[in-house]
Amino acid sequence: MARPVKWRKIENVPTVSRFVPAKRASAEDAENTLKLEELEAVRLKDLEGLEQEDCAGRMEISRATYQRILLSARGKIADSLVNGKAICINGGYFTQNICLIRCVRCGYQWMERFEKLNAVETGAYRCPNCGSGDIACGHSCGEQFGRGHCRRHGRMNR
Repeated sequence: MARPVKWRKIENVPTVSRFVPAKRASAEDAENTLKLEELEAVRLKDLEGLEQEDCAGRMEISRATYQRILLSARGKIADSLVNGKAICINGGYFTQNICLIRCVRCGYQWMERFEKLNAVETGAYRCPNCGSGDIACGHSCGEQFGRGHCRRHGRMNR
């Protein structure tokens, strides 16, 4: 059985999600889909000029995984530029923050994507161990979650 894909941390969600060549032959032309973690890899390496080890550290993944993501992204971008294909940016295995969560009732701790914590406001988010909705930040501050996140550790890095 394959291991689950590790979430890749991204810092920027693009406001523009589609690029189309100015002169397209038809509306049905092929396009490349660039995942958000691929865009983040290109942004860190080519725009910010960081070393690969630093980029991998910022995305909280191994350097080898970062290298695979970067090569995939550059291949898609090159194909789009050379062959006049559109680029659509969406999808992937990404998060803007990974939070340590603790159940107040049973003490169980686990790591969770920040985006999933937005369900706390609706009461839909529960402890996977005991089913309690009484959860808090798993760090030493122990703050209760309000508006979907701990004020100190569970907020998005922007």
